[in-house]
Amino acid sequence: MLSTSLPGGTWTLGDLAVTRFGYGAMQLAGPGVMGPPADHDGALAVLREAVELGITHIDTAEAYGPRFTNQLIREALHPYAGSLHIATKVGAVRDAQGGWPPARDPAGLRRAVHDNLDTLGLEVLDLVNLRLGNAEGPQPGSVAEAFGPLVELQQQGLIRHLGVSNATAEQVAEAKSIAPIVCVQNMYNLAHRHDDELIDALAEEGIAYVPFFPLGGFSPLQSAALSAVAARLETTPMSVALAWLLQRSPNILLIPGTSSVAHLRENVAGAALTLSAADLTELGKIG
Repeated sequence: MLSTSLPGGTWTLGDLAVTRFGYGAMQLAGPGVMGPPADHDGALAVLREAVELGITHIDTAEAYGPRFTNQLIREALHPYAGSLHIATKVGAVRDAQGGWPPARDPAGLRRAVHDNLDTLGLEVLDLVNLRLGNAEGPQPGSVAEAFGPLVELQQQGLIRHLGVSNATAEQVAEAKSIAPIVCVQNMYNLAHRHDDELIDALAEEGIAYVPFFPLGGFSPLQSAALSAVAARLETTPMSVALAWLLQRSPNILLIPGTSSVAHLRENVAGAALTLSAADLTELGKIG
């Protein structure tokens, strides 16, 4: 049964109803998102707690570990509840140094989709995001060559819905001209609001926006301003940052990650904070 008690309620990705408060599984792998977790049972407990809390949107990638995070999801949650939907990403792999080199050749993308199906134990992937750009952020360039193979796999019935990640507004527009997309996953938070116009445009089209790094990249001054608001509200900076994202636009879906059950519960509780108009005005000065 789909939970509506989580902060933000629900959103529909294509034909998939998901909770706007989701869970990002990136932190379940070992240090540097490489290797197995230090606490295997603890990682399984976090995933199971997420579902117990009513979360129906889990974000992952075969590159996390690599493979280990997807294997943990399968071990913890398979067979999956009908209400649980897993989003994954393709377009980047891991190298021996822990880097994230692009891997967007057609054969590599097809292999990545089949690898996700295998490690997650699925016959169809609910949502596949094409990871663009590089570790520095979005980079200009056409998406057609990489997006085409994913559209073909969707037509073959291996993927339900498509999205793009780490993308420019122009790349989002190009992807939409090739095939429907249900979400865009980019870096965005109070301090990095370069996608404001894109978020509003996507909201009008019923397309979700999934920000990553909700607390990433704050300057000391910005961090101090956020901490001051959090102190006044007697909560944490992360709670304020998550609550602000949920109130920013109804099409924003959250995927905060953690390897701690206690921290997961704190994130859910914190995101339920209602920010006043005065709070929002003060926070708006951070960006």
